[in-house]
Order: sequence, then structure tokens, then C-alpha cells
Amino acid sequence: MSFGRTRLADWPLDPGVTYLNHGTVGVAPRRVLAAQQAIRDEMERAPSQFLLREVSSLVGVPTGRPSRLREAAGVVAAFAGAARDDLVFVDNTTTGVNAVLRSLPLQPGDEILITAHNYGAVARVAKFVARERCAGVIAVPVPYPAYDRRALVDLVAAAITPRTRVAVLDHITSESALIFPIAELASACRARGVPVLVDGAHVPGVLPLDVPALGVDWYTANLHKWACAPRSSAFLWTHPSRQANLHPPVISWGLDAGYTAEFDWVGTRDPSPWLAAPEGIAYLRDLGVDAVWRHNHDLAWRAARALTDRWRTTLGIDETAVGFMATVPLPQSLGRTSDEAARLRDALLFDDRIEVQVHAAHDQLFTRVSVQVYNDWEDIERLAEAVARRAALRL
Repeated sequence: MSFGRTRLADWPLDPGVTYLNHGTVGVAPRRVLAAQQAIRDEMERAPSQFLLREVSSLVGVPTGRPSRLREAAGVVAAFAGAARDDLVFVDNTTTGVNAVLRSLPLQPGDEILITAHNYGAVARVAKFVARERCAGVIAVPVPYPAYDRRALVDLVAAAITPRTRVAVLDHITSESALIFPIAELASACRARGVPVLVDGAHVPGVLPLDVPALGVDWYTANLHKWACAPRSSAFLWTHPSRQANLHPPVISWGLDAGYTAEFDWVGTRDPSPWLAAPEGIAYLRDLGVDAVWRHNHDLAWRAARALTDRWRTTLGIDETAVGFMATVPLPQSLGRTSDEAARLRDALLFDDRIEVQVHAAHDQLFTRVSVQVYNDWEDIERLAEAVARRAALRL
């Protein structure tokens, strides 16, 4: 199986843009979009039957057969190493985090533990819930840019207090693109009586998953990034002991009818991103999951080393911290503020035709290179040259 530019025809991307930002909002392959459109066409031929009888069971005599949504959930659950009815669909990881945190019976003075590398939207959910309940949010520092996994586990464990009611932890961080030792982190929390909610937004399709074996209470992850589903498609897995008191952010007809009933129908909406998710998994399997890992991981890790060498910056991570994304320090001459990051990102896109994430942290600029099967070494060289040229020009 060939990868790189020869695979670009599988995707609807503009071939005139070097796309090194798959991890931000994802891209669905053409065949997955075609499967989604076929689902939509079928739905529009008999919308009431499709939505109220086949996708859900809101009307009619029960057939005893799983709904189409439960069938799709079964495929995704198997991909995540989970039981079908422990998994429900949500629009995105942020929705899953909202469901869990807003369902918790927090009291004044309670604490939500996060890390300094939590995704910004997730940190805001924690802040909102804490504010509504007169609780607090504790953000644990992450040893970074010199990343130390063991130190991270120790810092999280040390930050737990008698008031800690939940830990919200990333499996792969967003901006810094670090793989966290989530099983070890969960074990440290569990030993102290603290339940764990995992933000796995970047994990399905990157790391092999056996969610129940991680020892966590909730796991929510996007399928529309590396698992090749259409937007917006994600899942929320919940340990059976935690399902009874969990509710979706939108309450509808399934209230008090059980975990899957509540989440499977949250009002009239287009379920095609969820129903097409199995086609994204099928696409990955047709390419070869191991082959995809080798190509994407090797390209990301090689890029991380080559770019830091070219730009004369320092890489503070080793290969085990890298999945399909690598965050690399940029030359100091390009700036250190968020405004300078925004200007550089715009210049790379609109002048150099390179889409890549750029952000400011720790008084310097970083770029996060995220690669998919349609990328090759030529894409990395284009980025290396564009940044080197702009650093010399002191943009």
C-alpha cells in the first residue's frame, strides 16, 4: 500500500495547499463522505421511519432488534475494545466532557483536577461547572518542554486533595501533542479514590484502544479526526457503575429510560456522521492499521527531529511521546506572543499555502505538525524552508 501524495486523491483536500493540520478538525475520505451521503439520501426518502423507527425506537411496536445507531455503536465499541452498550455517540469530545462534568453532584468547595495542557474548551467546561457549583479547578503543571512522564504522574498524584472529585486528563494533548501515560495516571488517581474522565480526542485511529483496561471511569474521543469519520462524530464510553447518573447536555425523550436511550435521542438531528463512522474504520483497515501507524508515526517523528535541526531549536521529547503529531519550537526570531503566532500562521497559509497550527507558549512560538496518509517528506521540507526563510526575514 502506497502513502503520501498518491493517497491525496482519496481525500477532498485542495491539492494546492500543503495540509499539515489534520488533527485540528479532521478530514473525511471521499468514500466515507459518499457513504454518509447515501445515508442522508435514504433518510430523506422516509425521514419519519428512518429517524423514529430505525435510528431510534420512539414510535411503533418494539422489534427487539438493535437500532441502526446501536449497530454503528457496536462497530465503534469493538474498535475501542469496549462493549456496545457502554458506548454512546456525541458530537465531539467537548460534548462528552460537558455531559460528564455537568452530571456530577459537585458541592461548594469541591475540586476538579485538570492539567495545564488540557484542551482550551475542556478547561473552560471545567471552569464553568466549577463556577456554577462554587467549586474550584486545580491545574497541574506539566513538565514541558522537557517532557517527563514519571514526573507528570507524581505531580498529578501530589495535587489530589480530600476535595478532589474528578480528574480530567488527556490521552494525547492538543497543542503540545504529547502522549500521556493514561493508565499510570488513572492508577494514581484511583488509588486516592478519584474518578477519571479522559479526553481522548486525538486517540482513535492513532493508538490501539482497550478502554476498559485503562482503569478510567469515562472516556470520550473524536472519530472525525484520525478515525476518518465525518464531522461531527465522537463517542463517550462510561463504566457501567457510572451510567445511572449520567445525562447528555440536551435532555429529551429518553430521560430516565437508561444510558443509551438518553444519549441516542437528543432531539431531531442528522445522525449520518455517527452511522458513517464504521465506514471510516473500514477505510483504515483497508489501508492496514499497522501500515498507517508506521507511515504517520515515522513521518511525524522524523519531522520533529529534522525541523528542530533545521531551525536550530531544541526538542524536549522522545519518540514514545509522539503519535501522528509533533510539536516543535520555532526560531526565536519569529516572536513569542500569541499575536505573532497568529500572524505567522496566516502568512504560512495565505502566502506559502501551508496549513499548520502555530501557537505561543513558554515565551516562545511552536508549530504542531500533524500528518496523515496523504502527507510525505516533501510537505515537511516545504514547511522547513518557509519557516527558515521567514526567520531570516524576521517576519
